Amino acid sequence: MTQSDDRPMPDPALFDPAVLTRLDPRHLIREAYRIEGITIWDCRSIFLDWALGSKSPADPREDVSILLAHYGPDAPQHPMTAVLSAAMEEPPAPRRKGGRAGRAERAPR
Repeated sequence: MTQSDDRPMPDPALFDPAVLTRLDPRHLIREAYRIEGITIWDCRSIFLDWALGSKSPADPREDVSILLAHYGPDAPQHPMTAVLSAAMEEPPAPRRKGGRAGRAERAPR
């Protein structure tokens, strides 16, 4: 069984309530799905709070994929589903932001 983008689906055993509680100990994601009329902006704020409080390694995409696989199919149009899906995307490549280090190699004018 695969998702539409050819990533393997998480193991169904990962939907164990103990696993979900470990991934979302404050139940922020779960409760976001229960709030009627919640906006994408609210979901982004909740997700950031969840991510900052996460005990997972620097890249939480594995945890997000489990949460998305658990909650997403029942609420495909929910704003939290969109936020979790966006969190699964690869981060953009770093770009030069300016400053002296970026100009130091240029020839003087």
